[in-house]
Amino acid sequence: MNGGTVILAIVMIAAAYLIGGIPWGILIARLIGGPDPRSLGSGRTGGANTMRAIGPRAALVAGLLDAAKGSVSVLLAIWLGLPPIVQAAAGLAAIVGHSRSPYIGFRGGRGVAPGWGALLVIEPVVALGVLPVFLIVLLVTRISSLASLATSVAAAVGLIVAVIMGAVPAAFLLYAFGGLALIWLFHADNIHRLLTGQERRVEFRGQR
Repeated sequence: MNGGTVILAIVMIAAAYLIGGIPWGILIARLIGGPDPRSLGSGRTGGANTMRAIGPRAALVAGLLDAAKGSVSVLLAIWLGLPPIVQAAAGLAAIVGHSRSPYIGFRGGRGVAPGWGALLVIEPVVALGVLPVFLIVLLVTRISSLASLATSVAAAVGLIVAVIMGAVPAAFLLYAFGGLALIWLFHADNIHRLLTGQERRVEFRGQR
């Protein structure tokens, strides 16, 4: 990359971080008059906590918007003609922004939704293929964090296989390994609770 491209890449990565930081769960909660997701459960702004705060329908909207943060970040990099390594970095920046949002005191969610959204652009077959992993683990265990961790591993493996098969450039190995590392890092407290048998379970409609 020449000097101009490097500067553009840096600006793009910074923009992806800011896009990723948009706290949709909080914004939607304020819009509909619901409680701030940070006031409940884990105190995070991710899907499970947002559902506890504002219910499944509003949480679904927030989750889709969170996923869009990752998709938009990668699509912008593509639109600007930046190489795959920068596209991967933009996806990772969106994950970091979501989990360490500059708009809410560097707090946020776990990075799963924007991570999946970025993957949907990078390799849609893998992104769609890992959805059953999340749903099955969630339905069997009722533990959202375990479903997210399992899905992140499946996504990383799937993307690595896609690189080996030549479906996507090797530069996206950065996203495979980096995304997996970030999501597990941002789940550190969940992992501790999983190991000690204290992790929270998601209550589906009709359960008490």
